[in-house]
Amino acid sequence: MQTTHRLIFKDARKLDFLEEASIDLVVTSPPYPMIEMWDRQFCEVDPGIALFIERGEYLNAFEAMHALLDQIWQEVARVMKNGAYACINIGDATRTFDGRFRLYANHARIIKCFLELGFDVLPLILWRKQTNAPNKFMGSGMLPAGAYVTLEHEYILIFRKGSKRVFQTAADKHQRRQSSYFWEERNTWFSDLWDFKGTRQGLPDQQLRKRSGAFPLELPLRLINMYSLLEDTVLDPFAGTGSTTFAALSAGRNSIAVELDSTFSGLIKDRLFEDSDLLNSYNLGRITSHLDFIREYSKKQGRLKYLNNYFGFPVMTRQEQDLKLPFVRSVEETAPDFYSARYFDDHYVQGMEAEKLDLEYFRFDQGIQTRLDF
Repeated sequence: MQTTHRLIFKDARKLDFLEEASIDLVVTSPPYPMIEMWDRQFCEVDPGIALFIERGEYLNAFEAMHALLDQIWQEVARVMKNGAYACINIGDATRTFDGRFRLYANHARIIKCFLELGFDVLPLILWRKQTNAPNKFMGSGMLPAGAYVTLEHEYILIFRKGSKRVFQTAADKHQRRQSSYFWEERNTWFSDLWDFKGTRQGLPDQQLRKRSGAFPLELPLRLINMYSLLEDTVLDPFAGTGSTTFAALSAGRNSIAVELDSTFSGLIKDRLFEDSDLLNSYNLGRITSHLDFIREYSKKQGRLKYLNNYFGFPVMTRQEQDLKLPFVRSVEETAPDFYSARYFDDHYVQGMEAEKLDLEYFRFDQGIQTRLDF
């Protein structure tokens, strides 16, 4: 298997380099309107926003920022296939103007735009970003009628363009089965509350840190596995540090990353070439977690009925029998900002150290033993 990954440093308001109905999934996190760290980005594109902020016309500033995002969502809608999903990570904002502290509901404004574009709005996910800050509460402390609850969550908005995706050919159906996920992953991923930490910005450049609000890799990896198939194409119109590209490569999907700020180019390239162990560690971790699960399950419930056809370990359902996980063999730059990834054939973990999984043998309590050939 081989996937391709393209970096494009342009304004995403015009995606004319992409064909209509060419994208299978969108996973992105735009700059958050009314969050001060992104004021400059919005004002550089539309100087009128700076005037609104200077005058304290907060609602006009909020609407003008979203008007810029609307143009990108319109282009995103054009390039998405029928049945494709868009997953947008967004946080609401709080801000004080003229001594008045208030909430700016970014998630609601984006939902409004996608409804007007004709998308189906699906149940959203609340991502609770853990915090240990002792002074996280705002307002008047222990005195009533003056304090505010803190925002400790963000939204993952999920939209579908048109009707459900149809898998008609035998090849499509087989690809879908190979792209399945584990039963216990389904139970966690398809909950409407995700609870894991955000990403510390370990960027070497202080200016890049000020312009980046990258989500943790777990977030796009889950979404890509949930809403796309192996070798589908994933678009991120706000690429930033390249987390969606990195996740798509790890998950065996093609990707297109669009970013206005070309100074992120070197960082994305470094991630693709220097983090090869990390590329495969996620899928290794998925297998390890799965075997931990079936060890515990078999102790309590007995032997599982099905075996995975590729790895030979037990799985809960028939739908998991053809499940494959891609393991990256190599990444190369085939042209400026064009990358190609190759994966191990057949047994995807071939050539990898078996001790990383500690899985050479797995034994049921009932005495049935399965050999894993790595």
